[in-house]
Amino acid sequence: MTVYGQVMTRIAAFGGAYANPYAVAACLDDARARGCERLVSLGDLGGFGAECDAVWPLLTDGGVECIAGNYDVAIGRGDPDCGCGYADERDNHFAQLMYDHTLAHTSRAFAAWMHELPGELRETIGGVDVQMVHGSPLVINDFLWESLDDDELRLRLDGCAGERPDLLLCTHTGIPWQRRVDDTLVVNVGTVGRPANDGRRETWYAIVDLEAGDARAELIPLAYDWRAQAASMRAAGLPEPFVETVETGWWTTCLEIVPPPERARGAFHVYREAMPAGFEGADGAGWAEPVEIPDDGRPVVSLFGTPLFPPRLWVYTNFHCNLACEYCVVASSPKARRREIPSWRFRSLIDEAVREGFTEVYLTGGEPFVHPDILEMIEYASDRLETVVLTNAMLFTGRRRRELARLAGRDGLVLQSSVDGALAQTHDRWRGAGSWGRAMEGLEYASSLGLPLRVAMTQTPDNRDEVEPLRARLATMGITGDGFAVRPLVQRGFAAEVDGAIQVSDAVMVPELTVTTDGVHWHPVGGDRDASPDFLIAEGEVSLAEAKRRIVERFLRLRQADGSLPDAFHCAV
Repeated sequence: MTVYGQVMTRIAAFGGAYANPYAVAACLDDARARGCERLVSLGDLGGFGAECDAVWPLLTDGGVECIAGNYDVAIGRGDPDCGCGYADERDNHFAQLMYDHTLAHTSRAFAAWMHELPGELRETIGGVDVQMVHGSPLVINDFLWESLDDDELRLRLDGCAGERPDLLLCTHTGIPWQRRVDDTLVVNVGTVGRPANDGRRETWYAIVDLEAGDARAELIPLAYDWRAQAASMRAAGLPEPFVETVETGWWTTCLEIVPPPERARGAFHVYREAMPAGFEGADGAGWAEPVEIPDDGRPVVSLFGTPLFPPRLWVYTNFHCNLACEYCVVASSPKARRREIPSWRFRSLIDEAVREGFTEVYLTGGEPFVHPDILEMIEYASDRLETVVLTNAMLFTGRRRRELARLAGRDGLVLQSSVDGALAQTHDRWRGAGSWGRAMEGLEYASSLGLPLRVAMTQTPDNRDEVEPLRARLATMGITGDGFAVRPLVQRGFAAEVDGAIQVSDAVMVPELTVTTDGVHWHPVGGDRDASPDFLIAEGEVSLAEAKRRIVERFLRLRQADGSLPDAFHCAV
């Protein structure tokens, strides 16, 4: 190809044919239409798809230069497994299913041809030193993920024979990316035989332009007849999760090998069998029972919408409060920085929450009823989602009393308050003189309106003997059963130094996405940026979709550190 009087070489490189002749044929046609002079396959010709031998004539007739992937080496030698490099037994289980089909349905002639393929190609093209491998220069089944830092990539590049190349082309992970590391452009070309866990049915390959010592790469989404591929796999009796990946673009197998950043972008995050059966709270705590996870036949589940990441959105409407409780985890008080979410942004959050699959929203503070627009905000939220408003119930007088009456009879609205003892002196010791009496009056009024009520009692050194008396007192207002819970004192905010309070962190707590004016947080107990900087997920305004992704990524990193799953800690009843 001649460009502006200079000779430029254009190469198409693809990985993971994966017994998908429909994608391979489309890739060759697309690459030629884009002016590619050389076509290179970076290995893994079988696996995942059903028509193993069908890709062979496409490669040979199309003049495709091929190197061996770990699949090709294993099939060529007749190995008992694919040598993919998985460590998790569940990943290996699904990899074995794929490999057994490929081994049984690949002709000996094709296997012998694969056995003779070189393990890499290296040459100078257009003045560019190019190295082409399957995994990395170190190991054929090495995973070069985009989330690897530059130092980790340098280790791979130092595995090259001789000097580092100007351009490294690789595949194996199934997810395309490119990045320059020092003087080397590293391009993972993705795979044409399987989608890239991005929700697209298209697959990926790369086009590289080499000219006068310069290399430029473009990652190309490839449309092909995915319906034919899915029908072929289904007709061959391959497991349905494999077929679903072709039909949806989301990976439903072999997830444990995928690092948290890449896995968090997908639809599924954890193997179903790794999910806990239930949660047991601390002694005396009445946590809500976890939601049952329907068995949809997939081996994997999404974290969001499960007990590990409930579809519950918390919104701090404001931080100023009429009280200054001595154990407030977010240090709210009449003097606190207001940090008030405007009503227009709140409506936008609610609309986004509906789109993102949240099923309930909790409004908290501070005291939400000091927000000037709280009534309209509650109405807007409860028209669209199950809504719980956390309030100290002390401000139901004058205008607010009339406004509360407007909320009576609204479906999907619950008021939750905190009462920390059956006696006024017990409650007031932590919340301020006269607060118990005013709170009980407020609850009585709300009860008279027929508003559903819940009460949480924060366990303090003073109220341990008052759980049952308070339970009986609340029952007179219709607050019974799961409508009353006891929660432990937490060492955060004003209670950071309180003896007997429990220590919490994101490593031991199920996330409940929380929004404040400062950003998004892991859990409502860490909703104050100053008191709990470790719970901050992202500063400023970010989309709920991005906030969910970041929480999933952090969750997976924490779980990966020791293999454990967190406990449930519910602020709400």
